[in-house]
Amino acid sequence: MVRGTTKSGDDERVEHSGGIQASLSGRYATALFELARDENKLDKVGASLATLKQALTDSDDLKALVSSPMVSRTDAGKAVAALVKPLKLDPLTAKFLGVLAENRRLGALGAIIRDFNTLSARHRGETSAQVITAHPLDKGQMAALTARLKSIVGSEVAVDATVDPSLLGGLVVRLGSRQIDGSIRTKLNALATAMKG
Repeated sequence: MVRGTTKSGDDERVEHSGGIQASLSGRYATALFELARDENKLDKVGASLATLKQALTDSDDLKALVSSPMVSRTDAGKAVAALVKPLKLDPLTAKFLGVLAENRRLGALGAIIRDFNTLSARHRGETSAQVITAHPLDKGQMAALTARLKSIVGSEVAVDATVDPSLLGGLVVRLGSRQIDGSIRTKLNALATAMKG
């Protein structure tokens, strides 16, 4: 739930009650969002986070870095600093990664990116949808899915797509508190339950 209160001029403060701020990742995402918004760097930070999200998907080493409790704060800080140039991360995102490393919160990076994207979508007046598929969607499939979701909700939709091979096929869509589960895994589970009956 979002409430807007106006500061001086056109600067708008957005308060988030419950929801996103109730979680650790949400609090970090909100802090980053507010800094990026106040410094007029939402697009740059959003692009850097999209790059990081892709890197988390593609790199087993990066996944291990962010999820391992055995990596010291110092080593984690050095590792994320080394990512800045090759991934072309903006300075605000780079500094934020350093804070996450220092606070031993790199494990929440995926959730922070998701929550930041939700906040950014709200800021742009869009509805955010989390879409999980068994296989990556191509551009045509993504465009068709986005158009279908837009027709359902009646507004622009920002799609945050992730891949989970354990779904076997189909997809799961989360729109706010609603979830549409069209995965083959769920259908097979339902069939197995019905056969036991």
